[in-house]
Amino acid sequence: MDTEYVRSRFIKHFDGTTGFLYASPGRINLIGEHTDYNGGFVFPGAVDKGMIAEIKPNGTDKVKAYSIDLKDYVEFGLNEEDAPRASWARYIFGVCREMIKRGVDVKGFNTAFAGDVPLGAGMSSSAALESTYAFALNELFGENKIDKFELAKVGQATEHNYCGVNCGIMDQFASVFGKAGSLIRLDCRSLEYQYFPFHPEGYRLVLMDSVVKHELASSAYNKRRQSCEAAVAAIQKKHPHVEFLRDCTMTMLEEAKADISAEDYMRAEYVIEEIQRVLEVCEALEKDDYETVGKKMYETHHGMSKLYEVSCEELDFLNDCAKEYGVTGSRVMGGGFGGCTINLVKDELYDNFVEKTKAAFKAKFGRSPKVYDVVIGDGSRRLE
Repeated sequence: MDTEYVRSRFIKHFDGTTGFLYASPGRINLIGEHTDYNGGFVFPGAVDKGMIAEIKPNGTDKVKAYSIDLKDYVEFGLNEEDAPRASWARYIFGVCREMIKRGVDVKGFNTAFAGDVPLGAGMSSSAALESTYAFALNELFGENKIDKFELAKVGQATEHNYCGVNCGIMDQFASVFGKAGSLIRLDCRSLEYQYFPFHPEGYRLVLMDSVVKHELASSAYNKRRQSCEAAVAAIQKKHPHVEFLRDCTMTMLEEAKADISAEDYMRAEYVIEEIQRVLEVCEALEKDDYETVGKKMYETHHGMSKLYEVSCEELDFLNDCAKEYGVTGSRVMGGGFGGCTINLVKDELYDNFVEKTKAAFKAKFGRSPKVYDVVIGDGSRRLE
């Protein structure tokens, strides 16, 4: 990320003085997909791509914000009725409002921001933006009185209350809590978390972006949540203590098989197995066993494609290419129906994998996938 460029734009668009630079990263999720709303575990890490903002209090009650990437300028007040129309500005406005609700005396400020999180690749550019401003406003106006977990919740509440997205906590959590060389296992029920070492010497993490996003994503997502809830309701008849699929075993699901549809059974089977896979990957990482990590990634892709049915032709093709070219692990990353595969690739196979996959994908679909190398990096911070 180019701090000098952000600073030069800030100086140009405001009064020629400088403020403070803050940054927050996007994220990947190594394994643990569609487990969050089932009370399970997710396993994200912050990446070396994110958002940078320069911010300076301006002594007024107005926020003056410039999006460098969109070349768009917006001013807005800090009261509820002052919500800006521009969707990008609503993220900043929402963070301001959520911080005010938590007792931070937010005043007007000038700001310019830019990012290098690829849009639409499932790396959570919006969470990076929210985390940057939550962290900055806490320091500039709140004497750092809001703890890091609450800062992640500020980002989540911004999505819910100002951007119309009913998201979980993972994206903002990973952005705030990220640590170079570590992935984070987050228990989505208790919100307890633990860092695990991620030092894949001899391997690289690379995202293959299918550059496709299918429209049925949101309705299909809701339908899958309903399937999981239906399976839990059936299991509860015999096991009343069960709250989420997290509490279920395959034996319990088997007992309830006659009471649910074949589709609901498949969805629940995937989730129960995926929650277990996250725990197995954590164990493997503690032993630096990246072969097991890769095997579990392929199992996740199979489950998401055949049981949860949230893959698509392009993503399955990318996963098949990974297998063909000797990639250690590969799976669809994120909610599905488009976006990226995340791939764990041995250094010596990397060039061949990228080159041949791009050629094969273009031959079949008429366009090249985008390729993003990612390194696990630090979370929200002030740069200077």
